[in-house]
Amino acid sequence: MQGMMDGYSMGAGWWILGLVFWILVIIGLVLLIKYLWEGGAAKREPESALELLKKRYARGEISKEEFEEKKKDLL
Repeated sequence: MQGMMDGYSMGAGWWILGLVFWILVIIGLVLLIKYLWEGGAAKREPESALELLKKRYARGEISKEEFEEKKKDLL
């Protein structure tokens, strides 16, 4: 009888250890997804005024003359 109880206790210990392992894996995946989802956007540096000006010029929103004039103001 004593041997059976020891074996049962050992099996229950492994089951609990496996459960803890999978809980930690799931928590790790959730944190990784959260980091990738929020961290990627938060780590981006805001664009400088010159970069925004270049994009506006590239999209055709402003003329070359406007671009050059505004660029001089920034620099």
